[in-house]
Parts: sequence; C-alpha cells; structure tokens
Amino acid sequence: MLAFLNVFFFVFHTVFMLFNMFGWIWPRLRRWHLYGLALTYSSWFILGIWYGMGYCACTDLHWDIRRQMGIIDTSESYTHFLILKITGLNLNQVLVDYITLGTMVAATIISIVLAVRDRKKKVTGKV
Repeated sequence: MLAFLNVFFFVFHTVFMLFNMFGWIWPRLRRWHLYGLALTYSSWFILGIWYGMGYCACTDLHWDIRRQMGIIDTSESYTHFLILKITGLNLNQVLVDYITLGTMVAATIISIVLAVRDRKKKVTGKV
C-alpha cells in the first residue's frame, strides 16, 4: 500500500503543481485554477503559521509515506525534490523556493487578470 501511495502522491502532487502553473490557460478551468491557488497559498501561509512558512500538507504526507518506506529525502521542498529526481540537478534550495514563489505569483496575477477580463466580458459583452 505504501508503494501505491508513494506513486499516487508523486503523480497527484506533480499534476497539481502543473495545474497551479498553467491552469489559467483553459477558460473552463480558470475558476478551479483560482481555487487550487487559494488552497496552495492557504497551506503555505496559514498552515505555515504553525508548521513553517511554505508548509505543504501534500509534501508532508508524501514525506511521511516515504519515511515509512525507509526512504529519507534531503530536499526541503517538493519542487526541489522533483528537479533532483527528474534531472539529477541538485540546485540551491533557496533559489528553487524563490522560483517556485515567483511562478505562483505570476500564475496568480495572470489568473486574476483573466478572471476580471472574463467577468467584464460576460457582464458587458465587451472585452
């Protein structure tokens, strides 16, 4: 069961991260994209009050599963973990965290701008 959960979290968390980065592209998914961003920010900054800023519940669960499997990860973030596992590059973790935050902020700005534009278009019939 642990092996299944390890693969499940690897796939789910990676897809969720990609959705947070690119979900704004598809108009039908934009509302869900904003929900996904809100969920991520809530984990980072609200749960982060108690567990440390940038805390990710999904990463924490995945790391617990991997520890139970006897796998000890040295990455402090899931993004760093993915880069390390996929490319073999052991980048500076602080740099990876800044890039992750910058990507989230950019995706959030794009998503909000598109949501406002779509709302105006729906209400007025104009862009």
